[in-house]
Amino acid sequence: MYREYFGLKEAPFSIAPDPRYLFMSKGHQEALAHLLYGIRNDGGFALLTGEVGTGKTTVCRCLLEQVPEDTDIAFILNPKMSAGELLASVCDELEISCPHGSASVKVLVDALNAYLLDAHARGRKTVLLIEEAQNLSADVLEQLRLLTNLETNRCKLLQIILVGQPELQEKVLLPELRQLAQRISARYHLGPLSRDEVSAYVSHRLSVAGMDRQAFPPPITQRLFRLSKGIPRLINLLCDRALLGIYVQGQDRVSLPVLEQAAREVLGSARRKGFPWKAYRWAAAALLLLLLCGGALLFASSRHPSRHPLPVAATERLSAATLQWPAGQPRSRSKELAFRELFRQWDLAYAPREREGACTQAQEQGMRCFSRQGNIRSLLLLNRPAVLRFLDSEGREFYAALTELQGRQATLVVGGEPRRVEVGEMALQWTGSFTLLWKAPPDYRVEIRPGSRGPAVRWLAEQLALARGVREKRAEPATFDDALVRQVREFQRAKGLLPDGVAGAETLIHLSTTAEGGAGPPLLRKGDA
Repeated sequence: MYREYFGLKEAPFSIAPDPRYLFMSKGHQEALAHLLYGIRNDGGFALLTGEVGTGKTTVCRCLLEQVPEDTDIAFILNPKMSAGELLASVCDELEISCPHGSASVKVLVDALNAYLLDAHARGRKTVLLIEEAQNLSADVLEQLRLLTNLETNRCKLLQIILVGQPELQEKVLLPELRQLAQRISARYHLGPLSRDEVSAYVSHRLSVAGMDRQAFPPPITQRLFRLSKGIPRLINLLCDRALLGIYVQGQDRVSLPVLEQAAREVLGSARRKGFPWKAYRWAAAALLLLLLCGGALLFASSRHPSRHPLPVAATERLSAATLQWPAGQPRSRSKELAFRELFRQWDLAYAPREREGACTQAQEQGMRCFSRQGNIRSLLLLNRPAVLRFLDSEGREFYAALTELQGRQATLVVGGEPRRVEVGEMALQWTGSFTLLWKAPPDYRVEIRPGSRGPAVRWLAEQLALARGVREKRAEPATFDDALVRQVREFQRAKGLLPDGVAGAETLIHLSTTAEGGAGPPLLRKGDA
């Protein structure tokens, strides 16, 4: 409802698990690293837990975009079933042929074992990813443990990742599941966002959706943190309702009364003041004091009982990667030097300015910025140099310009100095956030929509024709009609984009790359694409 009012290309606070909107906080980055380790590990279980709404599903979707090409994944969304039903679902996911209806557990396990042996012989790995795993019964969990017994003389044939709510941690500690608990090679508990991360999270989602103004000033994000307790799903619901509120009032920034009204509507009875808390404040304080005194030692030793460090192998990899980055790089200087290198790749001038950022300077020189959350595959498809945002081993932010990808090696310019790093190691510290430059078509403003007219529409039609291999000159239409909408959708489907028929920045970047053979400096060397 408020999208056009704010100039947004889509709703910024949808609760759908869209990987493009994944904000890689330090916790989310560690969670993803654990899941990637679970995929690379030779057998056993990986465990990811978190409260409702902390972003577990979104991390899983991001994981699915980063799985190695030699890996097959069986993804189970609703595991509330018997052992036989779960095995049948796994076979369906992996497209394993087996008798339907009367297949016993033994028949299903034998079929799965034969598939895993064949996949291993072909050099492929198989991963079973189960969401809402707290719903698994003890019997089914034991059956899953038995699946990890499928092995060769050298390695396990199946890796299993369990994702669920905190009750899952308690369940695997049951005495009858002690053998399963011993096979968990990586585990992580995803907590809420911190106060500073809430502000960055809101800004990130608004930026991805296309908003360049500050709709949530700092005092509002501080109150938002207290209201949401740092839970991303609650943040989304509150921010969505707050934007609707200022849209109705014709304002451009969220005020405290608007946010409080949004909280009353979203949280409902949770914020009612019917209970006389003040009457019990001294009793509550005394109880808290007793708890603190009685459990101080326990609290000190288990402040984060479920946030386990990375396994030794993963920790060594992260440490090795960290040693390649410059230490103590000032944040502002690092970002400025990264953008200076990005502009240099396009033969553009860049100078740090107090009030005008890199994107403003790009627009002054006929270019546009494109920022989003993605992965290595996103960068490969767009095939342009980009500024990447990283977090080092201590959670400090820094930036680097990615100027080349060649095989498994990446060239990063950090602090003005080029460095060659392994793509896999780079991915462990990269937050997924990147910004690149692109040349917009003539008369381009925000996006080219059905019904639009003018030079930008004519350029769009010409590029679509070139992408289809039509080289002869012809008069292209200047109106975005139904025929052009169909062509845009076909192109978007071919590129794996959302086929909405709207030519936004991402569609136009892919189009210019396809039609013109790479408009601008390529990220991939010839022969690597």
